[in-house]
Amino acid sequence: MFTGIVQEMGTVSEIDKKGRIAHLGILSKEVTRTADIGDSISVNGVCLTITSLQHGIMLFDLSAETLKTSNIGMLKKGDRVNLEPALRPSDRLGGHFVTGHIDGVGRIKHKHRIGDTVKVEIGAPEEVTKYIVKKGSIAIDGISLTVVDIERDSFTVVIIPHTENITTIAQKEVNDTVNLEVDILGKYVAKFLNVTTEEKDDKLLSILGKSGFL
Repeated sequence: MFTGIVQEMGTVSEIDKKGRIAHLGILSKEVTRTADIGDSISVNGVCLTITSLQHGIMLFDLSAETLKTSNIGMLKKGDRVNLEPALRPSDRLGGHFVTGHIDGVGRIKHKHRIGDTVKVEIGAPEEVTKYIVKKGSIAIDGISLTVVDIERDSFTVVIIPHTENITTIAQKEVNDTVNLEVDILGKYVAKFLNVTTEEKDDKLLSILGKSGFL
């Protein structure tokens, strides 16, 4: 489990694709100080397991499923990536709960600077947008951000200077892809309501409606 608060930008030292899997190396200064083999690390929002540590480089194995559901297989040597170690029980929850399991890949449609901030519009598939709510949380390449507006096939977020300086979002251009993970709470609520609807639990739905939740 992660929070979406990026600790460091690492650099891709190697990526070697062999058939349906790939091996990824990330050079890091901060995260590797406390990292160990077997630890979970969020790399651009994707939860990966350290398989080896060599002179400040974390090595990961990428499964076919990871390559299929995220854009991490598109990385090249020298690319910068957002890094966050797994949440510890004693850590502050500064962002929101992020699992590192990508729901879909979005594409930047527009970037517009407003004063010191940048408003970014991101196109997203329906299986992602149906869970997004205005003012809700979403992880974009592992960065915990707040949704400003939402349309049928896109949504917008505003990037403050601090986030722009410590993450890769400033390097992203129009048409670049980003990994998206919606708030897990929204997915559980949607699943629960779908089940109750299928079971025709009209009493529960009536109570939720009268309470203003529907």
